[in-house]
Amino acid sequence: MKKKDVPAAVFACKLSPLIILLSVLGFALCAASIGFSTWQFVEFLRNGNLQSPYEWLKYILWYGASLGLAVLIAGLLIRSRYTLTADTLTVQFGFIRQKFEIKKIYSVHLFRGAKKLAVYFDDFHTDYIAVVIREEDFDAFVRALTERSPRIAFTFSTAEEEAEFKKKK
Repeated sequence: MKKKDVPAAVFACKLSPLIILLSVLGFALCAASIGFSTWQFVEFLRNGNLQSPYEWLKYILWYGASLGLAVLIAGLLIRSRYTLTADTLTVQFGFIRQKFEIKKIYSVHLFRGAKKLAVYFDDFHTDYIAVVIREEDFDAFVRALTERSPRIAFTFSTAEEEAEFKKKK
C-alpha cells in the first residue's frame, strides 16, 4: 500500500472534567442569557419605544452573542480531535485547527504516569505538542503515525522513571 493510499485516522480528544464542567456552565449561561433577553424583549414590545434602533440592536446583539457562545462551546465539544492523513497531523479544537507535517515529526514519547503522548519535532525535545487522547487509543495513534513515517522514533517512560526525574529536578 502506497503512502498516499493510507486512510485517514481520527482520534477524539480526551476532554478534562474541568473543560466539560466549564462547557456545561457555558451552556447554562447561554440559556440564562437567552431567557433574560426574551423576558426583556417581551417587556420592550409591550411598553417600549418600538422605533428605537438602539433597543432593537441591543436585543439582536444579545441573542447573537448568546447563540454564538453556544455554537463555540458545542464546536469545542464535538470537533476536538487529532486527524492523521498521509502527510499531516491535524490538531483541531472546535473551530481552531493547526496542521503539522508528518515528515517534520522526530519522535513520540509516551508518559505512562501522566497518561499523555508528546510528539516532538526536534531531537532536543524543545518543540513539541501534547496529544491528549484516551489511553486505549495510544497504541493505535502511534501505529498510525509510524505507518506514515517509519523513521519516527517511539519511546516511553514508566511512572517510576518520571517520579525519579522529578526528584532530580
